[in-house]
Amino acid sequence: MTLRYAAAACQTDLPNPLDRRQMTANTDRMLAMIDAAVAGSAPFLPVRLVVFPEFAHAAPVFQSARELMDRLAVPVPNEHTDRLREKAREHGIYIQSGSMIELDPRWPEAVFNTTCLIGPEGILYRYRKVNTWIPYELHTSPHDLVDYDEPLFPVADTPIGRLGCAICYDWLFPEALRQLTANGAEVLIRVSAYMDPWGATEPMNWWTLVNRCRALENMAYVVAANQGASLRHYPPYSWPGGSQIVDFDGRILAEASPGPGERIVVAPIDIGAVRHERSTRLGHHMLAHLRTEAYPVYARHQYPPAGHRLGAASYERNVELIRTAKATAEEGHGAHAPARR
Repeated sequence: MTLRYAAAACQTDLPNPLDRRQMTANTDRMLAMIDAAVAGSAPFLPVRLVVFPEFAHAAPVFQSARELMDRLAVPVPNEHTDRLREKAREHGIYIQSGSMIELDPRWPEAVFNTTCLIGPEGILYRYRKVNTWIPYELHTSPHDLVDYDEPLFPVADTPIGRLGCAICYDWLFPEALRQLTANGAEVLIRVSAYMDPWGATEPMNWWTLVNRCRALENMAYVVAANQGASLRHYPPYSWPGGSQIVDFDGRILAEASPGPGERIVVAPIDIGAVRHERSTRLGHHMLAHLRTEAYPVYARHQYPPAGHRLGAASYERNVELIRTAKATAEEGHGAHAPARR
């Protein structure tokens, strides 16, 4: 088992594919970036984990779920995950793929925003974005499928530690990362396309604030790859990059300079250190100090499980569901206050 190694966060600046054929060029470039990350760190602490951003394989550039399904969606596994698996075998590393738009015959009317952890042994998990960026994002959240029976927050136990991933907007929900940690994660991987103005610079440096908070509150490393696409590649937003690696006390170990463009940042991961801290620390041990009974908010539904029909996913439908959730929140204010003892 390798307890100390380097992780590389690789941010991309690639043209946005408009059909499945154009995805091949993006994968070509990602494979070259993996080679560069491994070669650059070889004389020092070898890279064993490489992470890519959300939308590195394909972004949801069409305005309907049907268009995404017809032009960009792919099953998992596919040719891109196969090529990443071969690269993982070549270097003996683990790769968190950029996200892709996924079809699954088990849910033929759904389209997912999906990333895969891939090692020499193959695909260890696929993570489907739970907190889609509504109202704009039209992917299906597995939360909304009443018959969904796969883990929402899978964690892989690997020779380089226990790894778990969440995508972009998921990270604005501390519950998502807390659940990954509860499932055993020691390294929290962020596959992200965080856009301006909520980017990597002040006065709204949400990127850094969130990465550091999730690291320290979960006593976990964070390896966060952000989209570095220029405005001409992924309009209507600009993409601030700033990919980071953060330790379990919230210290930034490495970060890319803010702004669009390709970057590779590398920093050490010490799984032995995080395990030691979790086992010996008494103070600031938020995992052990969690008073679950104090938070009855989680005992009631908030955002409604929407169910899913192809064609029903739309900006207007998302707005309707958000308004329903806001009304539910207003009705519930004060209704579930914990009893004093």
